[in-house]
Amino acid sequence: MRIVVTVCSMFFHVCRLRSDQRGAVNVIMGVLLVPLIGALGIGFEVSNWSMRTRGMQNAADAAALAAATNNGSNYDVEAKAVAARYGFLDGAGNISVTVSNSAACPGGGNTCYSATISGYVPLYLSQVVGYRGDATLNGGPAKQIGAASVAKRPSAPTDFCLLALGSQGIRSNGAPKASMACNAMSNTGSTCNGGNLGAPIGAAHNTNNGCGVTQYSNVPAVSDSYAALASKIPPDPCSSYPQEPTKKKDPALPASNRWSGSQSLGGTFVVCGDLQLTGNVSIDAPAGAVLVIENGQLDTNGYAFTTTKGTGLTVVFSGDNSGSYTHGPTGGGTLDIAAPASGTWSGVAIYQDPKLTSGVDISAAGNSPAWDITGLVYLPNSSVTLSGAVNKAGFGKSCFAMVVKDITVNGTGMILPNGECIPAGLSMPSTTIPGRATLVL
Repeated sequence: MRIVVTVCSMFFHVCRLRSDQRGAVNVIMGVLLVPLIGALGIGFEVSNWSMRTRGMQNAADAAALAAATNNGSNYDVEAKAVAARYGFLDGAGNISVTVSNSAACPGGGNTCYSATISGYVPLYLSQVVGYRGDATLNGGPAKQIGAASVAKRPSAPTDFCLLALGSQGIRSNGAPKASMACNAMSNTGSTCNGGNLGAPIGAAHNTNNGCGVTQYSNVPAVSDSYAALASKIPPDPCSSYPQEPTKKKDPALPASNRWSGSQSLGGTFVVCGDLQLTGNVSIDAPAGAVLVIENGQLDTNGYAFTTTKGTGLTVVFSGDNSGSYTHGPTGGGTLDIAAPASGTWSGVAIYQDPKLTSGVDISAAGNSPAWDITGLVYLPNSSVTLSGAVNKAGFGKSCFAMVVKDITVNGTGMILPNGECIPAGLSMPSTTIPGRATLVL
C-alpha cells in the first residue's frame, strides 16, 4: 500500500513539473542575451560612427571652402584652422586633416581645393557579435572613419576703367566725394584714405586697403595689351621741335604749330614740337585720323579741342627723352575727343609712347584742361593726379578707360559710368576676379 502511495506521489510531482513553466524566461533570455547585446552594441556604435562622420563632413566642407576662398599660399593653414574649430585638430586625438589645391574638378582640370579628415574610433559592444573593425587603436580593434570635400573658386571676367601699372598703384587722401562709376584695378597695391573712391569694385594684385565699395586683394594682374600699339607709330620725320616760348627772347611758335578754327585731318598727321591752340579747334575726320605730336605738348590754352560728329581721333605723344619736353595735354579749356570706333587705333583717344619716361606726368587730369573723352587714355609711365570729373565726348559714347603708371585721386575726382565701350570700339582692361567658393563634391 505504501509503495502505491509513493508511486502515485512521484507521478503527481512529475506531472506537475511537466506543466510548470516558471523560469523558462530565464532560459530563453540566457540564450538570447548574446545576440541582443551584440545588436544593441552594433546600433549604438553605428549611430556613434554616423554622428562622428557627419561632424567630419561638416568640418571638411567648411575647410575646403576656406581653402578655396583664401586662394593664397597659406590656404592649407586656414583650412586646418577651420577644421580645428569644428573639433578636428590635425595630429591630435588620432585625427588627420589633409588639404590640397590641386584636386581634380568634376568638370575637368586639377585646380580645385580638397579637404580630407580621417580618424579612428574604438570598438566596444560590437565585438560581442564578432565584429573586429578594420583598424587597430592602442592595441585594440577600431573602426576608421572619415569625410572628404572638394570646392572650387569660380572666376568672373571684370572690366576696369582705371588701371595702375606701377609700384605706387592707386592712392587717395581725403577724397570722400570721389566718385568712380566704374571699377578700379592696381597691378600692385592700392590705399584709399578718407573714402573708397565710390568704385563698385576695387581690386589689387597685392593688397587693397580701402579702395572700392567691394574690395579684392590678390587678384591676377591685368596684362598691358596696349603697349603693342607703339609699333604702329610712324617714324619721326621731324628735324626740329619748336617749343612754346618761356622767355621774351624765345622765338614764337611757327604758324603750323598754332591752331584755331576747323581742321580737316585724314590718315596720320604729324606735328613737330608743341601744338598750341589760339582759338577753339574742331577736328573733322570722318574716316578717322591719328594726330602724332613729336616731342611736344597739346596746349589747349583755355580753348576747346573738339572732334565733330562722326569723327574719330587718336592723339599720340611720341618722341624721345633727351630734352625737357612735355608729352601730354596741358592748359585750361576743354579736351573733347571721341576715339575712332574701328581700325588700328580703335577705342584709343590719347596714347603716350611707352618709350617715353620723362615729361609724361599729368598733375591735374580732368581739370587742366577738362576731359570730355570717349575712349582709352594710355599713359603707361605717367604719375597722374586726377582732380576733376571725366565725362564722355560731346559726340561720343559713354566709355572711358585710363591706364597709368600710378594715380592719386584728389577731392572730387570722378569718372563717368561706362556702358557703351563695345560700340565705342574699346576693349577694356580686364582680369578675372575670383568669385565665391562653392562645393562641387
